[in-house]
Amino acid sequence: MGRTDGEREQYAALRERVKELTCLYSLAQLAERPGITLEEILHGTAELLPPAWQYPEIAAARITFNGRVYVTAKFREGGQTQSAPIVLGGQRRGGIDVVYIEERPKLDEGPFLKEERSLIDAIARQVALIVERRQADEERFRLQEQLRHADRLATIGQLAAGVAHELNEPLSHILGFAQLAQKYPRLPDQTAQDLQKIVDTSLHARQIINNLMLFARQKPPQKVQVDLNAAVEEGLSFLASRCARSGITIVRALSSELPEITADPSQLRQVFVNLAVNAIQAMPDGGTLEVTTRQSGGHILLRVEDNGIGMSEPVLKNIFIPFFTTKDVKEGTGLGLPVIHGIVTSHGGTIHVESSPGRGARFDIGLPLAANGKTKEGRTDGVAE
Repeated sequence: MGRTDGEREQYAALRERVKELTCLYSLAQLAERPGITLEEILHGTAELLPPAWQYPEIAAARITFNGRVYVTAKFREGGQTQSAPIVLGGQRRGGIDVVYIEERPKLDEGPFLKEERSLIDAIARQVALIVERRQADEERFRLQEQLRHADRLATIGQLAAGVAHELNEPLSHILGFAQLAQKYPRLPDQTAQDLQKIVDTSLHARQIINNLMLFARQKPPQKVQVDLNAAVEEGLSFLASRCARSGITIVRALSSELPEITADPSQLRQVFVNLAVNAIQAMPDGGTLEVTTRQSGGHILLRVEDNGIGMSEPVLKNIFIPFFTTKDVKEGTGLGLPVIHGIVTSHGGTIHVESSPGRGARFDIGLPLAANGKTKEGRTDGVAE
């Protein structure tokens, strides 16, 4: 016995409803798949859309989000289209389009059913919720990593302070006795050379201990009025011969209108020298070391830039972690950049790094101006002209 017109309409409506629910259920399953990326979710969602519409054989879909596009195979512009925006935090971040690539008779909304309007709006809301959940998860993970990192730093700082204190006394004895022995008037040449090596090595070890003490915050900064340009020039005077031997050209762009800042001069020199030495080591075949100082609003900026080997993204993410280093064990301790970060932070400043493999690295240090800082011409303000 055949169906009546009313029964056929009810059956068609039920079939469409089943397709809609299947689409929403499949989207929920897709979003919960372990390890799936947001890009895979958006692409998979686009593939789920055509079967949920009244004419799946001629339907195609497109999802745009944050400037990226995810489309099904048959999608093309210009057909009969039904659209819905993807809105996050009150801002449109993308949209969903379902298109028929062949003309169909007009129904509730063009050729589309009113239920399909409800479905595409529901999917747009679900996509927005999925993105918001992903962003919340990423933020929670980031905060957890920060807490773990802070715990590690606190533990390492305590260990470093203990080690530094234990090493300081015997190291001072070694250095003192070596320097005392150097004063003996009739030292053989070889002995004098050996004693100088002991002194040089002891001084190097003492510098490492100073780094440990700074990292562990055992040596508070002694802040006075400092001319950053003078600190930079002093550091460059130590490095000029090394740069010349390595085929490195030094380019200075030091502002003559730079105000003084309140800072620890020795720590400020250490920041610059460490950055410059890193740059030199990154240019084993020669290159250019650019040093820039300038004023920007309430800060003065120090930029150290090289055109050396650069750093990959994974290395860039770890450079401020204590004892992380890509250098040979004889060339680095992994404390230089963490100490720089600690010094800059203790001065209320900021540090920003840009680098990529083969394209060098650029370190930007921002330090707050001294109150009523005076320029070399005597002008007293805190704003660049």
